[in-house]
Amino acid sequence: MNRKEFISATGQLIIGFHLLPFFRCTPSKGGAKIAGAIDSNNIDAWLKLSDEGKVTLLTGKMELGQGIRIALKQIAAEELDVDLSRIHIIIADTERTPDERYTAGSASIENSGMSIRQAAAEARYRLIRMAAEKLRSPFTSLIVNDGLVLDPSQPDKSISYWELLKGQAIQGTISGDAPLKNPKDYRLIGTSVPRDDIRTMVTGTSYYIQDLRFPDMLHARVVRPPSYDAKLLSFPEKEVAKMDGIRKIIRNGDFLAVVAQEEYHAIRAWEYLRSFSKWKTGVLPSQQILFEDMVHRSKEVKVVEAKGDINKPNLTTIEATYTRPYHMHGSIGPSCALARWSSKGLTVWTHSQGVYPLRKSLSDLVDLPEESIHVIGVPGSGCYGHNGADDVAADAVLISQALPDCTIRLQWMREDEHCWEPYGSAMRIHLNGSLHEGKISYLETHLWSDTHSVRPGGQASLLLAAQYIHPKRQAEKNGVSGGAYRNAIPLYNTDSLKVTAHAFQGPLRTSALRSLGAYANIFALESFIDELASRGKQDPASFRLKHLNDARAIAVIKAVCNKVNWSQRKERKDYGFGLAFAQYKNHAAYFAVIAEVAVDRSRKTFKLTKLTGAIDAGQTINTDGLKNQTEGGMIQSASWTLFEEVKYSADGIQSDTWESYPIMRFSDVPETEVIVIDRPEEKPMGAGEAAQGPTAAAIANALFAATGQRLRNLPLRANKLQW
Repeated sequence: MNRKEFISATGQLIIGFHLLPFFRCTPSKGGAKIAGAIDSNNIDAWLKLSDEGKVTLLTGKMELGQGIRIALKQIAAEELDVDLSRIHIIIADTERTPDERYTAGSASIENSGMSIRQAAAEARYRLIRMAAEKLRSPFTSLIVNDGLVLDPSQPDKSISYWELLKGQAIQGTISGDAPLKNPKDYRLIGTSVPRDDIRTMVTGTSYYIQDLRFPDMLHARVVRPPSYDAKLLSFPEKEVAKMDGIRKIIRNGDFLAVVAQEEYHAIRAWEYLRSFSKWKTGVLPSQQILFEDMVHRSKEVKVVEAKGDINKPNLTTIEATYTRPYHMHGSIGPSCALARWSSKGLTVWTHSQGVYPLRKSLSDLVDLPEESIHVIGVPGSGCYGHNGADDVAADAVLISQALPDCTIRLQWMREDEHCWEPYGSAMRIHLNGSLHEGKISYLETHLWSDTHSVRPGGQASLLLAAQYIHPKRQAEKNGVSGGAYRNAIPLYNTDSLKVTAHAFQGPLRTSALRSLGAYANIFALESFIDELASRGKQDPASFRLKHLNDARAIAVIKAVCNKVNWSQRKERKDYGFGLAFAQYKNHAAYFAVIAEVAVDRSRKTFKLTKLTGAIDAGQTINTDGLKNQTEGGMIQSASWTLFEEVKYSADGIQSDTWESYPIMRFSDVPETEVIVIDRPEEKPMGAGEAAQGPTAAAIANALFAATGQRLRNLPLRANKLQW
């Protein structure tokens, strides 16, 4: 596929709709300004019905492997009453799709999906009105079968959507009053429609941005400094310029890159430059004092929640401190981007989670008007959060600026990905609580964390390259990040509660990683709930249930307990069951999980053998997709919990390979099972990050049940146990 084919678009009927509240969305055609309520939108963009009988769906959300392509297609096909095979979807393109900011926070179905539902319902409603006039039949008597509008009382009377339109667009605005289909009549929603991209991935067919190739393409590599805050003193320019295939060496301040005809040549030059360039390097503080520094060097304090009197005397008081190290995204495919600079403007292919914010950031970086920059989203190989996608795009743009009219392909090396991506922040959480008459009397939480989101969002200074080019643009991180205290407020009933967040600017670069602070906060809170239950000599499940009023929270806990026969579980020696629960962000999906751990004392090891989860994400769009998301979240969380930790020293990041940053291998993957509690009458809720925190706590609780020892510092490794 060439570039022209790749960016081409077709279609006639365009339905505009509001996709993300409080953000301004501007379509590329029609000039509609989409901001505010849905009833302010013009029907002039985004859902296209061609006169060939096809439907093109456009979404500003990015496909990250979460399966939104098929889910959004199911939603549109259901409300339009057309066959799923008619639906084609285009994702994340600044010239064709809406500005939905970032694909983040498990919000694709909640925002984009529900807006698509409204738009499709409005289109169907208007088309049936048009058909009623053409067929001279009562509106209420008409039905739709795969886009064909029929009058059952007069079989010879029918007309298709496409015959009604005759290549014209529907004019007007979306009222928001179009009737939605009754869940009882669903054909597609709530079913496990297979994803059409799985076969492509499994067979190794070109799919990811790492696979994208153009005929005029050149290959580039960026030479990173050995550590943060380094300055480039010299590099072997003459020697590299003589190497085979070299097209250009680029230096801009402390930014150093090489471009070659072939990727192999670029890598050889990169290796030479890395070996013989000289840098003035900075020094990182000792990793050993990280969690002490959090307490002594916090910059800002915010009381997130406070109720009752936390200073009154209590009968039984316990306290505990939990820690989480820095975590990588661990993207299997190193970040990659392609860029082409010409007199007509700049085109960028990227796996960024926000093509519009990236466009704004690039505009600021290279002083080019936004309307001259076309950013096209292409799925990347592995990412949940803010990895190197935006940074590699900025790198590619700077290189393409120096080589106009050439398509520059830049893929980070593994060392780049491991050492320079923004990590998930290390955290420290201290909990203090008490019991009175068998119930929680009070809970007090103090948490320390760096920011969990410094996505560029229009600021070039937040791009990695901007910190090395001349003039430098240093990014400031101040204040308490909202993501830091995500899920720190429990759903459990307490007489008194106080949650305090402390902002800490740590030594390593951080940003959004799947679930943000919820992972560590739930790990700590749900471990502590187990500790309270143990102190009160109560069953962990019963203890949780008597502190909950939310029927849906109670339902997921009961569902998973019933699945594993919790009340009848055998107290086998060296085998433990652990339970944990949370509602993600306290307003998204409910999730409860039970972990099973087997201990081998002779080998001084333990193994996570099974994870059983129950999830309530409201109305389920694609059952298998929801299970896949949840299973993937459980396994990724287990990998963080048992294996992962970024190591660093004064010289820089030491975790620069898979050997030095191990992730869960296939041999370590536990058996997984997920129960879906479908609620068709309820609204869909974000589910992609619901499993992260509860899984970590469930493993810790299972390990305690098996060994009698409580590990509070992640990762939970066998060498931390007393054998």
